[in-house]
Amino acid sequence: MSKEKSMAPTALPATDRYISPEVTVYYWVPEIADINQPDRDELDHADAWDLSAEVASATGWEVAADRVAVPDLGTRKTGRISGRINPGDAQLTCYASQDTDDVRAVIKRGDRGNVFIGYGGDVAGQHARVFAVEVSAVTPTVDVAGSEASRVILDFSITDWAEDVVIPGPAS
Repeated sequence: MSKEKSMAPTALPATDRYISPEVTVYYWVPEIADINQPDRDELDHADAWDLSAEVASATGWEVAADRVAVPDLGTRKTGRISGRINPGDAQLTCYASQDTDDVRAVIKRGDRGNVFIGYGGDVAGQHARVFAVEVSAVTPTVDVAGSEASRVILDFSITDWAEDVVIPGPAS
């Protein structure tokens, strides 16, 4: 019996590992003409805001497919296929200021705009995600125990999104 030499799968390239603080950016950008290709003028517009230094937490910014069961009479096993693609229940929690001059002065319930997330920073040529959103709620929190800084929770309804968006270089 002859044995052929087996080939191992190709190894994933080594990553340049990092931690999110001082790298990941969250921008509030009121207007982006094409979320698949934001331009530098839109990201740097006077009405856009870099929220990064005020973000205490961010949840629900994932996009996943439903799983659809596909049973049949030929087997007792029930397979699954990918179904509709849905965004998460997105939130940003920002720090609150006692004088209320914080994210509440910039973003209001009912506002429509875009959240730009640069996971590796705002670096031309790298990839980011852009979410077209409507602000569902802007809620200050109260920590009765006084064990954490006061915060404002922003709830977003994601209406559209773009993944693997190439971050634009400097405006020309």
